[in-house]
Parts: sequence; C-alpha cells; structure tokens
Amino acid sequence: MYLLLRVKGIMVNSSQFPYFILTAYLDMGYLKYLYFVIVLLLYIMIVVANSFLIVTICMKRSLHEPMYVFLCSLLVNQLYGSAGIFPFLLLQITSDTHTISRSMCFLQIYCLNTYASVEFCNLAVMSYDRYLAICCPLHYKARLTSNKVALFITLIWLYSLIKFLITLSLNLRLTLCGNVIDRLSCHNYYVVKLACTETSLNNIYGFISGTLTILVPLIPILFSYAKILRVCLSSSKETRQKAVRTCSPHIASLINFTFGCCFETLQSRFDTTGVLNLLRIFLSFYFLIGQPLFNPIMYGFRMSEIRNAKVFSVIRLSALLDQWSNTVVPANTTRNVLHRKGIQVYRKQGGLNNTI
Repeated sequence: MYLLLRVKGIMVNSSQFPYFILTAYLDMGYLKYLYFVIVLLLYIMIVVANSFLIVTICMKRSLHEPMYVFLCSLLVNQLYGSAGIFPFLLLQITSDTHTISRSMCFLQIYCLNTYASVEFCNLAVMSYDRYLAICCPLHYKARLTSNKVALFITLIWLYSLIKFLITLSLNLRLTLCGNVIDRLSCHNYYVVKLACTETSLNNIYGFISGTLTILVPLIPILFSYAKILRVCLSSSKETRQKAVRTCSPHIASLINFTFGCCFETLQSRFDTTGVLNLLRIFLSFYFLIGQPLFNPIMYGFRMSEIRNAKVFSVIRLSALLDQWSNTVVPANTTRNVLHRKGIQVYRKQGGLNNTI
C-alpha cells in the first residue's frame, strides 16, 4: 500500500525508496583497485593485530587480570566496529553503483553508534581500574573481583546496545522523502534529515542519547584521573613514574578516540565542502581506522606484561619447531642451533621447564 505525501506542493510516493544512494564516492577509474588493496590491507592489519592480542590475553594465565580483561573487551569492540564498515567499503569501492538497502543502512548506523558507545564506556571502566590500582592498591583485588569485572563488561555492552535500539526504532518509523546521502556510509543525522514527517521526538532523544554517551563515561574518567593526579602529587618520584607508565597507554587511547569522534561529529554538522576530499574521507573514518590500529601498538609495545607474553609465545613456537626439527633435520644444522638458543633464553625466563 502506498502512502502519498504532499511536500512543497509535489506528490511524493514514500514507498519508492527501498535503498539509499551514497554520493560521496568519486569517479576513481582504475585507481579504485589501488584503493581496494589499501583498504583491504588496513582491514587485515586490524583483524590480525587485535585478534593476536585477544588470543595472547586469553592464553596467558598471568594476563587474566581486570586490566587485561577490560582491554580484551576493548579489542573485541574494535573488531566489531571494523566489521561494520570495512567489508561494506570494499564492496562499494569496486562497485559502479553506490547504493545500500534500507535495512542494511539502519543496521550499519546501529553498529557504528554502538561501537562508539562501547568504546567510550570501556575506556571509562579502564580509567576506574587504574584509579583502584594506583590509589587503592591494597584493596584492588577485593574491590575488583572477577564477578565485578564480568558485571562491568556486561553492563557496558547492554547499556550501549539497548540505548541505540531506541534510536533505531525511532528512525524506522520515519517516512523519508529522499534517498540521497552525501556520505561514504550511512549516518543517523543524514537519514533523519531526509524525513518529511515530524522529527521532534528523534531530535529530543538524539540530544539525550548524545549527552548520555558523553557524560556517562566522562564522569568516571574525570573522577579517576583527578584522584590519580592527587596521589601522584603527594607521592614519591618512583610512584609518579609507575603511574605515568601504567596510565599513558590509556590516556593516549582516550585522546586518540576523542579526536576521531570530534572530527566525525564536526564534519556532519558543518559544511566541509572546502576541505580536500581525501582529507574529509580520512577524518570521517579516523575513529574507525585509527583506534583499532593505535591500541594494539600502544598496549602491545608499551605494556611490559603483554610484550613479554608475546615474546614467550614466539619462543614457545621456536621450541615446538625444535621438537619437529629433531626428527627431520640433523642436530648440527644452523636452524636447529638457533632453535636451541631460543629454548635456553625461554628457560631462563622460567618457561617451558621440562617440556622438551
């Protein structure tokens, strides 16, 4: 059944838009294959780097601490957010017609919004974890038990998923009088602008939801770092150095993600046609590209526990190869000698013991 609406004196059939047209894609010619390879490599790097850290945290028993469990949740969310945009971009780059179905558009909006909310909330809980570790070290394990960690993570995800289900349901009720979006992907703000019915409820809830998305994580972050700063100012130099060392990856990740979200929000609210197209594209996706690449580097190389766990994993692999080479390669070969040196280093670190 067709619903006819009169908009500016023109009769518009509101059921004629089963898909949206994305007009921000340029005519790239044969360069689209180069861009396809670049985006594909970025996606592979994100998946490999985040998955490797997740597996390392899960497999290494010494990393089964609240801080690393929260980090694991953060990395899983980054894989979730990347899955919501990268496969879609790869399809669009090689396609001649840049369209997306209505249902997939709303699903993409839901995915990207929940990703941003989970990321901020996860960073907030991680700041609280750092506060307890630095300001209340004697009560750390009592206040942050494994059950509380599981509860925190569950609440983070449920809060974000349910909050944006309401946004999604409000969007689905809208009658749209257009289907052209000047973006590379679907965006909630641009879809609501296409509505020819009343959007006051969407605007009010959008304001409330946006405020909650910012304030709910911001309050514990400010509280935690205010307490940490107070303790650092009244403590020894060694304590301050330790606090900086443990907090710097989290602060860097928080700043990086905040800037990415600010770029995306400002670009959607203000006219940026004067900005170079490639720069606009980069800034609009930075919160989806920068964070999943930045966090594995920061946490993987800055935190000694994870760095050592990765080294041990490599040496363990070397030891397993040594077992295999004993049955295939003579013991005096160069490869076997290198493997044995790796085993000796690993044994000195307390690993492998009598497994070989």
